[in-house]
Parts: sequence; C-alpha cells; structure tokens
Amino acid sequence: MSNKLIGAAAVILNLEGHVLLVKHSYGKYNWELPGGLSEAQESAEESARREVLEETGLKVTPESLTGVYYDPGNDMHHFVFTCKEDSYQAPMPCSPEIVECKYCAVDDLPRPISDFTVQRILHALNPASQQLFHVIGPRQWTE
Repeated sequence: MSNKLIGAAAVILNLEGHVLLVKHSYGKYNWELPGGLSEAQESAEESARREVLEETGLKVTPESLTGVYYDPGNDMHHFVFTCKEDSYQAPMPCSPEIVECKYCAVDDLPRPISDFTVQRILHALNPASQQLFHVIGPRQWTE
C-alpha cells in the first residue's frame, strides 16, 4: 500500500487584483503558484500557509478552497486555496527553490508557465464555478 501525495497552493491577490507567482530555480525555471507538498501530520490548509511563508516570507490566512486537482500520473491531490495576506509586505524569495516572486496581471502572466498553473488561477478567480474537483493530464507549457 502506498501513501497518496498531497500538495497545496495559494492564490494570493494584491490590491490591484494581480496574482502572486514564484519562479523556480530548477526544472523549466517556470512560474508557479506558491505551494508544495504536505508534511507529515499537516493539513492541506496548513501546507499552503507554510509553503507561502517558506517561499515568499509572507504570512497568509487561507480563506476558501477553490479546487482539488487529482494528478493520476503521480497519484497526488493538489488543494488550492485563496489566501489573504496577513501583513501587506513585499514578497521576497526565501528558499533556494525560488529565484523570484512577483505579483502579475492575470491577463499577462509571465513565461514559462504551465496550463495547470493558469487553470488553477482562473478557477480560483471564478467564484461562480460549481466544479471543485478536477483530474489533470500531462502539463502543457507556454514558453
């Protein structure tokens, strides 16, 4: 029997409605929502809070669950929360995994970025969406 992987990500908007993204220092050096794998004895909500702090130095409060994404390739569930920043300060890379973090206009997202990242942002910003659960396929990249 294997343990399922759980991950969490945060959609954080600034006052202008721009979304916070982080740029990875590995792989495709892609832009992504702050987030990552859950640790032992940690809820998905706690994972989102911890990952944002570790990656950007920001303290946030998860407000609502906007999607649960199942990745059959990795047998993993990704939980996505909208989060409110507790103290409005500038995000800064706080992990060797992150080389840059910035707020980006949703209609002008930086590249490279995956369709999975874009989908999670769009789902989170569409409160009328009735679909909470999604199965994701292999990532498609916009370079």
